[in-house]
Amino acid sequence: MYAGLAGFAILAFAYSLIAGKIQRLPLSAPIIFVGVGIAMSPLGLDWFSPQAAAVNGKPLIDVTLALILFIDAANANLGVLRRNLRLPVRMLVIGLPLTMAFGTLVAAAWFDVLSLYEAAVLGTMLAATDAALGKAVVTNPKVPDRLREGLSAESGLNDGLCVPFLLLFIALELGDTTQGDGLAWVLLSEEIGIGVAVGIGLTVIGASLLKFAKKREWLDGIWLQVSLPALAIGCFAIAQSLHGSGYIAAFVGGLVFRGMIGDKVHHLVEPAEGIGEVLALVAWVMFGLLIVPLALPAMNLHILLYALLSLTIIRMIPIGLSLAGSGERTASKLFLGWFGPRGLASLAFAAIVVSEQLPHTDLIVAVVVCTVGISLVVHGISAKPLSERLAASEQTRGKP
Repeated sequence: MYAGLAGFAILAFAYSLIAGKIQRLPLSAPIIFVGVGIAMSPLGLDWFSPQAAAVNGKPLIDVTLALILFIDAANANLGVLRRNLRLPVRMLVIGLPLTMAFGTLVAAAWFDVLSLYEAAVLGTMLAATDAALGKAVVTNPKVPDRLREGLSAESGLNDGLCVPFLLLFIALELGDTTQGDGLAWVLLSEEIGIGVAVGIGLTVIGASLLKFAKKREWLDGIWLQVSLPALAIGCFAIAQSLHGSGYIAAFVGGLVFRGMIGDKVHHLVEPAEGIGEVLALVAWVMFGLLIVPLALPAMNLHILLYALLSLTIIRMIPIGLSLAGSGERTASKLFLGWFGPRGLASLAFAAIVVSEQLPHTDLIVAVVVCTVGISLVVHGISAKPLSERLAASEQTRGKP
């Protein structure tokens, strides 16, 4: 255990020394750290052997994702988001349900061993995009503001919106009609309502107390860096304990925090971003070290092709349809459709499916792992060149 921890600490320190250089290359931190995890696994140097019973990184993934969602929302340009709210609303209200439905139909036809509800579980798991892997795009100033803020809001909310549907389809597959049958909208409204209420309520209290303490000079420079991560994790944990969506609570909490603190929020967010990055790197090392070797035996060409479909037409067609009549050019629609990376949210959903033990859990998890693995590489490599290409296109043709 300590040898592995020491190795990770050394690796993280070494990466911190060259992070600026890496960002100028067609690479990303997740790609590097997943590669290191695979290298240390039985697929490489065999320094660590994964044990199926011990692989449950959901708590780490949950905390990491909650912190990243809160930070991304706190960094949001609320003025730009308000002026361009049509984009995330269209992608969430129209694009997300269409993506889940399309993914379900393709999965049911593609994998004949899956029941309809299992196909729906898979389609839902892969409909959620990852705010962490999309960071290279939503923080790139070359990408037009309306697209950056639209993608950030979509990725911040879609995983939370997917949770009640995921639980519903799992319940229906397992025959738990008391939870599933006829109560879909009740479950959905509870997840969203509780998540929003906790995110707003807890953050209003937290931000107010922070202002109160600052006026009385009670704050300490070092401990101030703990305040935002604690608030983000608190939003997530309290909402989850009340059977709401912790993901939605974290993202909404970040938006409220940004609104209450204003432009001064950035000096509070920056230390938390460092914490979030370290947690994300731990999660990606675990993915490469533990999850990939366990899922690899189930991989086949059928799974690979579905993963490619999931990352392309299964998302891009629904997003394109949702943006019809929005005034966006084809290039912008393709950009928004392509940058829907799969990552931590899908892995968290996979942990839920593993705990429920559906009839074809192994197949479902293998598809998710394959999709996330491909997404990790292709979205990481394409983020910079496609962002620059879109920026050039905007400059030459003008905004819509």
